[in-house]
Amino acid sequence: MKKTVVELFAGVGGFRVGLNDIHSIDKNGRAIENRDWEFVWANQWEPSTKTQHAYECYKLRFGADDSISNEDISSVDKSTLPNHSLLVGGFPCQDYSVARTLSGEKGIQGKKGVLFWDIADILQEKKPPFVLLENVDRLLRSPASQRGRDFGIMLRTFYDQGYNVEWRVINAADYGAAQRRRRTFIFAWRRDTKYNQTIVDAKTIVGTAGAFATCFPIEQEFDFRETDLTQFNDTVEMTDGFKFDFANTGVMIDGIVYTTPTTPIKETPVTLRQIRETGKDLSEYFLTGEREEKFKYLKGSKRIPRVRPNGEQYFYSEGAMSFPDDLDLPGRTMLTSESSVNRSTHVIEDEQTKANRLITPIEAERLQAFPDNWTNSGMPESRRYFMMGNALVTLIPNKLEPFLSQLIENEL
Repeated sequence: MKKTVVELFAGVGGFRVGLNDIHSIDKNGRAIENRDWEFVWANQWEPSTKTQHAYECYKLRFGADDSISNEDISSVDKSTLPNHSLLVGGFPCQDYSVARTLSGEKGIQGKKGVLFWDIADILQEKKPPFVLLENVDRLLRSPASQRGRDFGIMLRTFYDQGYNVEWRVINAADYGAAQRRRRTFIFAWRRDTKYNQTIVDAKTIVGTAGAFATCFPIEQEFDFRETDLTQFNDTVEMTDGFKFDFANTGVMIDGIVYTTPTTPIKETPVTLRQIRETGKDLSEYFLTGEREEKFKYLKGSKRIPRVRPNGEQYFYSEGAMSFPDDLDLPGRTMLTSESSVNRSTHVIEDEQTKANRLITPIEAERLQAFPDNWTNSGMPESRRYFMMGNALVTLIPNKLEPFLSQLIENEL
């Protein structure tokens, strides 16, 4: 079986950067790929922007040909996609994002959440043996009014299409990355694969033998809970009737869910000091006067009186954040608003002048383990930050690659 990949919601190519161990760009702007995963088709389309900056960046780094699609995935005839051994994608997560209020959640019924059904359509049409997906950690608890419903429906969809699944919420910094970014990773495999025949039980998959346990070791203390997804006739019935408290780790085997909290065996992370640009004039990123004072206020502690719609008074409270950010820690979770005057924006001490400044686009790329200047492809600088806020930490698929490569080789 060839190592062929379809990359959905590709952005600027994070899964490809990780799987093919890309660290640099050649003189023509092309990525230097150090592994042999063949990306037979990729799709990147952003409905809200006229200029498709992510698509143009992907095309520049990997070459412009028919294997890179820039059309609404929901309008693509899934039967026309090339056959592939691995389907990957960081499917859009706006409807689950912690940046939205609970009252604003729409979950799997939201405008972006429904894109999961395009993944399901590909499973039905192309039946790839293996699937690797990424989403925000809050996915496991969506929506607030019916905790776990959306993720349960996703798991049941995989089951109905002939797959078993394992998942793990991974904080990238726990395993050596430069960013404290928690994301849900989902690995699914078809039940008729040779790999499925090696499955012993949930504890073995979660603890030692599964994709995540192999590549991201954990402490071996478990407290499993179970639920049977097959007690419902279908996902429509689950929409109103399913609710479950999913832990950060788990597996679904033949429709039965086993889930447990787990604790990572941590590696030493990369720090902000290590990814900081040095030896150059970065004065354009310095904070001055009013803007610095605004950041001090935003990152400081607050207790602000407010009034609810019903007239009830309450206090909105926020704790203080480090200002500037601690250079001896990995970065915080980077958002698409990075570099704007925002509480979540990183502010670091400049190495030469000791002045406070924003991180540079290159430092933003380093936080996500992309090559330097990856997004320097003609897009505005503000979009470079946006792309990195939207991306995944490429170290995660990079660490998973040896396991996935062996898995596909064993299917021959």
